[in-house]
Amino acid sequence: MPAKTVVITGAFSYTGKYAARLLLERGYKVRTLTSHAHCESELAGQVEILPYDFANPRKLEESLRGASCLINTYWIRFSHRHVTFDLAVKNTLALMQAAKDAGVSRIVHVSIANPSLDSRLAYYRGKAQLEQAIAHSGLAYTVLRPTVIFGPEDILINNIAWFVRHLPIFGIPGNGRYGVRPVYVEDMASLIVNSVEQRQNEILDAVGPQAFTFEELVRLIAAQLDQRIRIIHLPALLAYLSTRFAGLLLRDVVLTWQEYQGLMANLLAPQGPSTGQTRLTEWLSQNREGLGMHYASELARHYR
Repeated sequence: MPAKTVVITGAFSYTGKYAARLLLERGYKVRTLTSHAHCESELAGQVEILPYDFANPRKLEESLRGASCLINTYWIRFSHRHVTFDLAVKNTLALMQAAKDAGVSRIVHVSIANPSLDSRLAYYRGKAQLEQAIAHSGLAYTVLRPTVIFGPEDILINNIAWFVRHLPIFGIPGNGRYGVRPVYVEDMASLIVNSVEQRQNEILDAVGPQAFTFEELVRLIAAQLDQRIRIIHLPALLAYLSTRFAGLLLRDVVLTWQEYQGLMANLLAPQGPSTGQTRLTEWLSQNREGLGMHYASELARHYR
């Protein structure tokens, strides 16, 4: 049997890289749509590379033709320049329609934990709009809802560690008792790739076996790094303004106000069985020497 072709958006991105690598190991032909066609990557010579062309439906359709499945990781963390959440929704809808017109039979879509059409947070509302569109698209689908994805190139866990290494005080918004249930990036990649051959429609929370309050998470990271820090609790707005100031110094967006609100609303700790196996405590113990040694910039990763 000839190898099936799978299209994955962002094969040179964080989660996309692990999923693309696993697809190649399992014998699939891999094609990627990306905004970083000239990115240096170990996968560059192993995957077919095509640019996003959301403004040209026919070209977008041609880039998907011949594929059996589309894995969609395309999204944005925050609005930047002309790229807004509304535009990200519009682009993703165009991608879904192009997949359907090209004869793709299945979509594996990376969403977010606890999306809601009624959410006042554009991130969560936009993800819910896309899930609704997928359910009515006529395509077979798997929707995966991750929380915090940790791993070597992770931003949140790494940057908490970076601040812990560099500052004697760590400010936590509110009471710090809201939850986080992180999932390991290779477990997430396995969920994505295992979904390619699924027959039924399904929606799965992508969550690891351990849950922490946010304060527990910070203390755990500090303990693994042998760093003594003083934790203080700040009003949410003051904590956000402090990270805004840090972002100006670092030339990055550390955390957005929407991310603060989603975190404090306990949206990153869904209940239910674990779909990932890797324990964060064990991973931190094995990787603590390099964790937080360098600040990970979202803007540098995607826009510079």
